[in-house]
Amino acid sequence: MIESVSPSQIEQFRREGFVHVSGFLSEDELTTWRQEIDAAVAQQRGGRSLDGTPAGNKDGHYANVFLQQMLLSRMSPGVHELMHNPQLGRIACDLAGIDAIRIWHDQALIKEPLSNATAFHRDVPFWSFDSHQAISVWVTLDDATLQNGCLYILPGSQTMTDFKPAGIGENMGELTAQYPVLADIEPVPVTVSAGDAIYIDGMVAHGAGPNMTTGYRRAMTCAYMPDGATFNGKRNILSDAYQASLSIGDVLDNDEELPRIFSRSMAVS
Repeated sequence: MIESVSPSQIEQFRREGFVHVSGFLSEDELTTWRQEIDAAVAQQRGGRSLDGTPAGNKDGHYANVFLQQMLLSRMSPGVHELMHNPQLGRIACDLAGIDAIRIWHDQALIKEPLSNATAFHRDVPFWSFDSHQAISVWVTLDDATLQNGCLYILPGSQTMTDFKPAGIGENMGELTAQYPVLADIEPVPVTVSAGDAIYIDGMVAHGAGPNMTTGYRRAMTCAYMPDGATFNGKRNILSDAYQASLSIGDVLDNDEELPRIFSRSMAVS
């Protein structure tokens, strides 16, 4: 894994809401990520591996957008080790300009063959905290191309909307009906090679094209919450017991569910 991001990459992230980091993983690391994540995905799916079956066999549009396998690090020791690497958190902190960070959730996002496009959306409004310093890393396990569903981002949009929820609809541009200012931004396709990463601001509008191939487009993501973020009352990935213990405004500091993976003070000491 790379050791750091450059000042120009940090500047791009803060200006545009994303940065593509080439060669994020070494070849050996990419092999390990693929093996551990494929095994965890199969385990979570009851032993069903990716067998090349095209999308379109499930009810509804969204079910055929991607396979979404959540919280793999909680069930797989191998994925836990990958996701809890402090270097992932250090880079996220450098980009977001914060001192400490917690994992919000990890998930594999897999575009099946012939799967639907992912409409433009923002991440933070789905989550149980509001922040302009939330960030995600998107590590691609396969080349992500114009043909198989690479990400598209509306650069600079992270400053143009609020925290009101807006679902991921069937129509690619549905978000612009709620926020017309976004309609003037030209979407940027981000094609990447296997082992690359894209760090994404939690408020930047982004989507993905359809997979028009017979292969898979696999990506492993991890979303991060700045340490000290507070509960906003929304339901998301918190356990029933932890959710019930919270009042709006409480600091989200449960180390078991939301582990702090990097802190500058810990790194110095």
